[in-house]
Amino acid sequence: MSERDDEKKSAADTVKPGTGEVGAQSTTSAALEAGGQNVPAGPRGGRTQLEVVDVRRGMFGVHGSGDTSGFGGLVSPVAMPPASERPYGGWFDEVVDVLVELLEGEGIDPDAAIEKVVVDRGELTIFLSREHLRRVAQWLRDDQDLRFELCLGVSGVHFPNDVDRELHAVYHLLSLTHSRQLRIEVTCPDADPHVPTLVDVYPGNDWHERETWDLIGIVFDGHPSLARTALPDDWVGHPQRKDYPLGGIPVEYKGATVPPPDTRRSYS
Repeated sequence: MSERDDEKKSAADTVKPGTGEVGAQSTTSAALEAGGQNVPAGPRGGRTQLEVVDVRRGMFGVHGSGDTSGFGGLVSPVAMPPASERPYGGWFDEVVDVLVELLEGEGIDPDAAIEKVVVDRGELTIFLSREHLRRVAQWLRDDQDLRFELCLGVSGVHFPNDVDRELHAVYHLLSLTHSRQLRIEVTCPDADPHVPTLVDVYPGNDWHERETWDLIGIVFDGHPSLARTALPDDWVGHPQRKDYPLGGIPVEYKGATVPPPDTRRSYS
């Protein structure tokens, strides 16, 4: 087991319920435990077992002498809520039941299309396989019992150590008919960063998909004009990824020069 896997296991032990003797702790253990307190409560007030996908150290992703924030010793586990169990509560069950019915009607195995359903902090998130994203999005918009007519855009999230699921595309949907909000999430590996476009279903996603491609690097297959929005066309890399180097170009301002973040020396 690698050092990174050891850290994940240690953090996972921290964020789950358990017993242990109260005694002296190392700084790392104490920090992990402190981070583990800030997790969502279970349905009856018990702590929910979370899936730890990474352990972050420091702040802003800086390593070595570049961290001048004073937070170099910060340790925080990156934990994901697990799949929720039925009943989800409220209208959440109705929406999932309708999707399952529609999938079965098309001869699609619902377990193959819906990876998991998460109810956390009063919000519903449905994780879909990318192969079925466009079909499900069409149902979510058009079916009379769903009617999520508005997509508020798509955002990209990068989890470098979530193996084979490093890139997440997150869609926020709104039903004006039923006054409901829903989150759809799909994942893809860094080695194959492709997700089908939803511009033909939700035309307002045009610019959002371009921005997500520009900054995160998710390729939206079928997009009418996938291109950079903030960076030059010949720019290499996607700067909102967690592993993107925190470098830069020296900035000159009124005779003074501000060096790139990764070259600033530490004062600790």
